[in-house]
Amino acid sequence: MAFASRAFLKSVEGKVFLNNKWVTPASKAVSSLYNPYDNSLVSSAHAIGNQHDVDTAVSSARTAFHGPWSKFTGGQRGAVLNKFADLLDANAEEAAFYESICSGRVRSQLKYEVPFISSIIRYYAGWSDKIEGDVLSDDADGFYKIIRREALGVCAGITPWNGPLMVFALKAAPALATGNTFILKPPEKSPLSSLFAASLLPAAGLPEGVLNVVTGDGSTGAMLASHMKVDMVSFTGSVPTGKKIADAANNSNMKRCALELGGKSPALVFPDANIKKAIPELVRGITQNAGQVCVASSRVYVHEDIADELIAGIKAGFEAISVGEDPQDPSTTFGPVVDPVQYQKVNEFIEKGKTEATLVTGGEKYEKGGSYVTPTVFKITDANAAVYKQEIFGPVLVVRTFKTEEEAVDMANDSEFGLAAYLWTEDHRRILRVTKQLQAGHIGVNAGVALFPTAPFGGYKSSGVGKEMGKLALQDYTNVKSIYIR
Repeated sequence: MAFASRAFLKSVEGKVFLNNKWVTPASKAVSSLYNPYDNSLVSSAHAIGNQHDVDTAVSSARTAFHGPWSKFTGGQRGAVLNKFADLLDANAEEAAFYESICSGRVRSQLKYEVPFISSIIRYYAGWSDKIEGDVLSDDADGFYKIIRREALGVCAGITPWNGPLMVFALKAAPALATGNTFILKPPEKSPLSSLFAASLLPAAGLPEGVLNVVTGDGSTGAMLASHMKVDMVSFTGSVPTGKKIADAANNSNMKRCALELGGKSPALVFPDANIKKAIPELVRGITQNAGQVCVASSRVYVHEDIADELIAGIKAGFEAISVGEDPQDPSTTFGPVVDPVQYQKVNEFIEKGKTEATLVTGGEKYEKGGSYVTPTVFKITDANAAVYKQEIFGPVLVVRTFKTEEEAVDMANDSEFGLAAYLWTEDHRRILRVTKQLQAGHIGVNAGVALFPTAPFGGYKSSGVGKEMGKLALQDYTNVKSIYIR
């Protein structure tokens, strides 16, 4: 390990982050962390918090909410967040290392992603003194009305293993900007980047208890979701787990829920599309982060007149990918999936796909070490094929042809998911028609996967509720209060 990495890792092993300190939890349970590049051991002492640890974190956050944090002005909260972003930038190499080492994410992408994460934090720092309310005139009723937005209280964030540092920022930054306190439950498979980022917060001037971190497994997250003194929970992950989180929230204190769940995002390629631009974006859209991206363009619909050309281009792009390279090498562009469990799951989908669809390229099981999955493309005719209907979360692309615009839109919308969609055409009228009809919360036109701090992100249907990024995300972390004065 590079930098002072071993020293930091040793300092947080078996610890949770409470009141700006790494402390030994009440729970003695631990789990192990592994590097998916070669499945080697990274740590054998990752703490699994229990109910006592969660209660302690909640109590600490509640005290901070009613205490020092409530005395910070919006501008002062923004200054803390800006300092946090500065510290993250100054330690970007180490943050990227910890993001990569247990997730397999490639450093070549993280070189750009960590600064983007800092920009998210700065974006919400800018909002911290601009939380808007409203004033209504007395009209004829004799009342003067004030509408205020106020912090909820203690918010919890449960983050995924495929992009833990970014999702930490997406949840914590708006929560803190609006005056809440925050408890993070990072992913059990890849928690280290979040722990490293949390360690920077005291130097940013964050008071004790404002942000606590309780590590653990699914049971730890469930304790936060069901806790009677947690006011809001924001979760990113699978649909089944999201439903459990929602049930736990409703069955406890009806706490606010924001859920960013699964996706099986379509990309529609029309005959007038710029195929030379579309092909590399379609390849990147499903192979970036080894396909472990909720907005991955995993279903491609192409007009039959250009299908052969597009499929040939995608096939060539997939076959040019080098599999098995070290994610820490700055020249590596394709990494492993997160662990042997995910490796097995994705390969089972591929094997099933061979019986349900036509294999275009890939399909062979990578067995040279590590949790690498061979990028694979199927051509689909059976609309009930598992590789076509289900979220795989791996580098597996399905392609299906269409004859008409109406058919393409119908096929794209025929999914339980509605997170993202992509459209390739030069016809501006078609852009307006099709984007209106697509049932997705995030649509790219003549562009691949992209996110923006200023634009809200969230899905339709089973892909979740609530928004992350943009001004609208602030609503998830605030209550509306109406005051009327005679």
